[in-house]
Amino acid sequence: MSSIVTTHQKLDELFPAPSHPHSLLSPQRLPGSTPESLAALQNVLRDNHQRYHIFWNDTRFHSHVTHRALAIYALGGPATIIRDYNERDGQTQRPAFESPEPITEENFVDHLEDENYYQAYVTFFSKQVAEKGAARTLEEFVFSEKYNFQEGRDANTQPKMLVRLMDGVLHPMIHVGYGVEFGLKGILVEGLALTAAQLAYPEAPLPPFYFAPSTVRKANGVHAFDVVARMLKDKRLKRKPSEDNTKQFGDTLNEHASTIYNYVEQWTVDLNQPREIERKMEEAIWLSSLIYGVGGWRPSGFQADFYLYHAYGDLEPLPPFVDCIPLTMFPNSSLACLFHHRSPYWVARGQPPLNVKSFMTTTSIDPPVITSPPKAPLSTETTPIPNPFLPILQSAITHPNSHLTKIQRAFAHFDMLYGTRPTGYFKNTGLEDAELLDGSLFLRTALLTADYVGWVREGGVPKLLGKEPKLFSFEGFYE
Repeated sequence: MSSIVTTHQKLDELFPAPSHPHSLLSPQRLPGSTPESLAALQNVLRDNHQRYHIFWNDTRFHSHVTHRALAIYALGGPATIIRDYNERDGQTQRPAFESPEPITEENFVDHLEDENYYQAYVTFFSKQVAEKGAARTLEEFVFSEKYNFQEGRDANTQPKMLVRLMDGVLHPMIHVGYGVEFGLKGILVEGLALTAAQLAYPEAPLPPFYFAPSTVRKANGVHAFDVVARMLKDKRLKRKPSEDNTKQFGDTLNEHASTIYNYVEQWTVDLNQPREIERKMEEAIWLSSLIYGVGGWRPSGFQADFYLYHAYGDLEPLPPFVDCIPLTMFPNSSLACLFHHRSPYWVARGQPPLNVKSFMTTTSIDPPVITSPPKAPLSTETTPIPNPFLPILQSAITHPNSHLTKIQRAFAHFDMLYGTRPTGYFKNTGLEDAELLDGSLFLRTALLTADYVGWVREGGVPKLLGKEPKLFSFEGFYE
């Protein structure tokens, strides 16, 4: 039996104080952290590690306990909010339990997808990370050909660890990404164990040549926007909703896998080009915000789609991956697989059109005035809120929707990285009216998201302004 007992010394090693960001590429921390908020965070992380399974129910829904706590802490949230939401989230969690037997390198592949072995994978990866560190463990067990394709296995029994990392609407990558970003081995090993327990669709292709060190895919000049513009014109990709949302990804792959992948394989990553990873990461982030934000926009209002949020709007873990993993360990497959696995969700949700012109000319960059600020010598009636992201983040810290904290933190970081991109930056791409996009895309989308789920006043018990808190939408965009 694989034990779930963890000593205090081991917990200290797995959950020290979070490290500082490695560079400006990684999300930055806002001021506000205190010894009390740090202690509250560490208590939540350690308690969760010992007490709960990674799936909080029998339908394999992923736990968000640590995601929320880390996001609140990073935004400068107080200990009281970290503790209160942990108590609330803990009420629905599934207790941890011992695995039938330990995981070793010999039986590693045999128990993939079996949630009963989650704890055994935690123990296995704890040892691997302690001995090899984060980058080498990721290289060996996620990015290598050995743990993705093995001779003699069919599609249903291949390890496909990179596919698993990005399946489950990106939750394994989010969890691993938080471990990398905050320098927390405990979160990293939980994320890797989740990756091992995650189902991998056999229809999701990941060619073995992606993992060959000698493989060089030369850049062809195709931008991510070019690819989605071509897909929008393909009427074959219009589909009706699945009867069960949990099956929509598989249904879409069954119907359109070859067509979708013929398009997305036009997007190449050439590591021989200077700063190619940073450039392609930027394309992926802009595309993610475009699909979720512009795709969700209609003149009648914004629809914050739950699946597009996860598949596209929740790419915050990507910069820490790029920042922390040496280029020699970052294969072509990582970004290519990300594009491969996000595109079917867009098609599955009805492939909403991308009306850039309407979005950029009618959406706002001004949040609602929650309180009347005092007059200052430089304030004007047209700019009542000096920094529009501050009320967005204040509301996200206290909002009861656990997903909101993460996505608003992501948009704030993307705005920090790319908010100064001017109009015309994308004029040479094939997407209609792409030249109208500028760095305000992230602010506009963050504001629309806050408007949709409801604003919360800063401090004290959350009180929504004028309406009840909402979940993200499950309706889709079907004709």
